Amino acid sequence: MNAERPDPDELLARVERENAKARRGRLKIFFGAAAGVGKTYAMLLAARERRAENLDVLVGLVETHGRKETQALLEGLEVLPSRVIDYKGAKLYEFDIDAALKRRPAIILVDELAHTNAPGSRHPKRWQDIHELLEAGIDVYTALNVQHLESLNDDIGHISGIRVWETVPDTVFEDANEIELVDLPPDELLVRLKEGKVYVPHQAQHALDHFFRKGNLIALRELALRQTASRVDAQMLNYRDDHAIRDVWQVNERILICIGSNALAERLVRAGKRLATGLRAEWIVAYVETPQLQRMSAEKRDGVLRILRLAEQLGAETVTLSAPEIGQALIRFARERNINKIVLGKPSRRGWRRWLMGSVVDVLISNAHNINIYLLGSPLRSERGDPHAELALIRKGPLPGLRQRIPARTQKRYKGYIWAVAVTILSTVVGDMVFGQLELANLVMLYLLGVVYIATRFGRGPSILASVLGVGVFDFMFVQPYYSFSVADSQFLITLLAMLVVAIVISNLMVNVRSQAKVASHRERRAAVLYAMSKDLAASQTEMDVVRTAVRHLETEFSSRNVILFPNKNGRMVYPGQKPLAESLLGADLSVAQWVFDHNEMAGQGTNTLPGAAAIYFPFQNEDKVLGVLALLPVNLRRVFLPEQQKLLETFLRQIGQAIARIRFAEQAKLTHTQIEAERLRNSLLSAISHDLRTPLATIIGSASTLAENNGQLPPPDRLDLCRAIIDEAERMSSLINNILDMARLDAGALELNRQWHPVEEIIGTVLTLLQKKLADRQVRVNLPPGIPMLYADSVMIEQVLINLLENAARYTPPGSPLEINTEVAKRAVKITVADHGPGIPKGQEERLFEKFYQTRHEAAQSGVGLGLAICRAIVQVHGGKIYARNRQTGGAEFTFVLPIDQPPPVIEK
Repeated sequence: MNAERPDPDELLARVERENAKARRGRLKIFFGAAAGVGKTYAMLLAARERRAENLDVLVGLVETHGRKETQALLEGLEVLPSRVIDYKGAKLYEFDIDAALKRRPAIILVDELAHTNAPGSRHPKRWQDIHELLEAGIDVYTALNVQHLESLNDDIGHISGIRVWETVPDTVFEDANEIELVDLPPDELLVRLKEGKVYVPHQAQHALDHFFRKGNLIALRELALRQTASRVDAQMLNYRDDHAIRDVWQVNERILICIGSNALAERLVRAGKRLATGLRAEWIVAYVETPQLQRMSAEKRDGVLRILRLAEQLGAETVTLSAPEIGQALIRFARERNINKIVLGKPSRRGWRRWLMGSVVDVLISNAHNINIYLLGSPLRSERGDPHAELALIRKGPLPGLRQRIPARTQKRYKGYIWAVAVTILSTVVGDMVFGQLELANLVMLYLLGVVYIATRFGRGPSILASVLGVGVFDFMFVQPYYSFSVADSQFLITLLAMLVVAIVISNLMVNVRSQAKVASHRERRAAVLYAMSKDLAASQTEMDVVRTAVRHLETEFSSRNVILFPNKNGRMVYPGQKPLAESLLGADLSVAQWVFDHNEMAGQGTNTLPGAAAIYFPFQNEDKVLGVLALLPVNLRRVFLPEQQKLLETFLRQIGQAIARIRFAEQAKLTHTQIEAERLRNSLLSAISHDLRTPLATIIGSASTLAENNGQLPPPDRLDLCRAIIDEAERMSSLINNILDMARLDAGALELNRQWHPVEEIIGTVLTLLQKKLADRQVRVNLPPGIPMLYADSVMIEQVLINLLENAARYTPPGSPLEINTEVAKRAVKITVADHGPGIPKGQEERLFEKFYQTRHEAAQSGVGLGLAICRAIVQVHGGKIYARNRQTGGAEFTFVLPIDQPPPVIEK
């Protein structure tokens, strides 16, 4: 255990993880290589063990596939009845999630994690059902085969030649609390298959000839073992983090290759690759950038970049660490990643220099406990003694298209030394002015102040010069004998030596502080850039919004013209939208972009693939699916390929991919919702029409056939009644069809209003005249106070609203009960209310009454399709008004619509 103080951020993240785990149920996956290895059997055995411990265990759904030994394990366990879904004439039995949530057991068994639910289920996938159970705090046991993991789907398809369509996101597997591997050797599985213990005989032979070939089973078994081992390794790392364990555990081979800017870097990478291959270990190549290394020349930085790119091509993970000390940074990283082997070059310092200044190797050997250190020998003698050979090795094979450029720092460096001399002279002048008034110790402070200023502005070299000059001038000017470098009093030798040491130490400290401040500034700027981009992407509502945001930020950060390309329906890369954006890169090579999209690898200038291209092409993706390609034309390749810039670009691409995926998921969800709503409306319409057309049609046909067959025998009153019945039912059908057509016109926006100024009393009078026959048995009271302004509206449409409201009131209230029409003036509006004395509106359904085809249970027994109130709302909204319903305190219901008065009515001249 390490006694170092824990990181507060890590502690907070740990607490949040523990709180989330406490609220969520536990997921246990019984994992296997193929069907028939015994996952369901093992799951049922575990369930019986939990049941023996008096835990509440419920079998939500288990597929026994007719296996007797599996069926026997269900005895004594409570089984939840399946939900039956009728689909295209067939009965499908699915897991009943609502019943499970209501039953709320401690543990529930839900087999076949990758199963696709039948249409009409709450979730399209069973793993989504399980997610809901876990969120409700219920522990879940389930089973999964390795071929159903999303990330392995393509690889297994290539191995077996069979594409598995039912998949589970890897995050579900990774978030599981426990993975139990159910393993069976391929030969034993094949024997079980031939004995009919996996599939019925005719299915078994087909499986043997195709998916269950021995080679396939061996490959699937290895993949399952590797996935389980990887999961166990992740659990071990989480445990170490949760318990703040910093010592390395020797449980898995993980190698760290440490490179620098010297000639040994390339050999280290190749040697590390050979070692990792021999051990079949994960390997990481790390470069630690200290304040001193930040001042390297451009050529050496390009050399480090080339080595990191080489490591990535050889299959390594590369990291760039920023720290003041290389050794401590490597130890900290090794402990975080549980690395047990470190490979680095032999120390270049020899003799007293190594004893005085130390080396990275010494730091690692002294502090890296439980970590094996491997040292690689120095370069060949001919290269070690020749600095040009070393530089040539670093430069060997530079990035294609990268211009070698020597930065013009000479003038700045000379300027620093000149300033060092000037500040020393200034300190001497000031010291001479106050000499005799201050102690010598205070005069020393003047020179140290000058050293601090030079170190802050110009770095280590000029500050050391200022230190040495300051000590010399101080001795020459202010120490007896004056104007001589000799010292009369030997105690001043200690003073001068201490002054020199303090000046140099202050110089180094200030240089390091300056470098660290510079690094912190760069990190802060990168964080600000990422925050700004993520904020803009989160606000984007369409793919073109994402493209515009990404292009703008990429151009600002990388000083590069760029464009984001997407595949069309045929999978060919094209520019987004109708035409490229004005600020985008024009003339991108779509053939290169197509290669990048197909292979999920970057290409173009500065890479080893298609380096002749003018731009660099990067794929961006969400999870494992490539969504598009970024084409970038940088002014300077170093702005893109420096490790810190490359990580920033990768983060940008990841954010772009997530934003695109979010918008596509939202569009898909919206489309799915629209399709579901359209299907619901279609079913409602068909159901309503089939009922409300069949009844009048039956009456018309019966009456007409009676008239035709018994025309001469029926008395005149009966014939009149039959004719009236035919007319009434025909009018009823006409009203139904008109409602449907009116609703269709309103939804399509094809209704054109004929707005004129009309008195309210005229509209109400016309409506009462039209409904005189239907309202003959009712008293209709009209409350029309004086001063009601005229309405600027389509009188026919407003009359239709009143007719629908009055007919609706007459239909669902007791016969003979009175109706009321009340009008009043509101603020810049006229309010018209139709009230009744019926049973009122069921609580909570006041808003739903205005939905298309919606009917209460009482309404469902009446005639009509539930469009009358929907038409009223559509007409009122077209006029810019609103309509609502509520129950009256004295009993009954009232429907009110409000029409705005946008302009004063015309003045009628008398």
